[in-house]
Amino acid sequence: MAKIFAGRHTARIEGSFVVFLIGMRINRLFAVSKWLPVARAMPGMLEELKKNPESGFLSAGIVMNWREVMTVQYWRSFEHLHAYAHARDALHLPAWRAFNRAVGGDGSVGIWHETYVVQPGNSESIYVNMPSVGLAQASQLEPVGASTDNARARIDREK
Repeated sequence: MAKIFAGRHTARIEGSFVVFLIGMRINRLFAVSKWLPVARAMPGMLEELKKNPESGFLSAGIVMNWREVMTVQYWRSFEHLHAYAHARDALHLPAWRAFNRAVGGDGSVGIWHETYVVQPGNSESIYVNMPSVGLAQASQLEPVGASTDNARARIDREK
């Protein structure tokens, strides 16, 4: 069971970072042979990244909603993320090629991603009676104090 951090906490991360959202949507439920390989690819990539701290990968969480699965990833930089996406010795390129061969534009499975580069002073967080999740899992969790007692103070602390 995850350790619960009682009380109010915030995440502290030095410098800029990247939030990468990537997801898939099952458009045709009975096309299992199309969407199951896509669904199975992400866990292997996440394990590969967790084992390689030099990759710049910080952490990830998975969100599921009926026909959709989304992974929220945190990266040290866009350069790290881009390097992984194009690395010939990593799992991503073979998975991307397999998707294009098996699914392509047939509409059975949809995939998407969004990338956000977050500069210092452009994020804030609060966690109340929570385990380490989200940005807190990707950085350092710290108790809220007088200087971080509200959203404005937390976002302004990096400026």
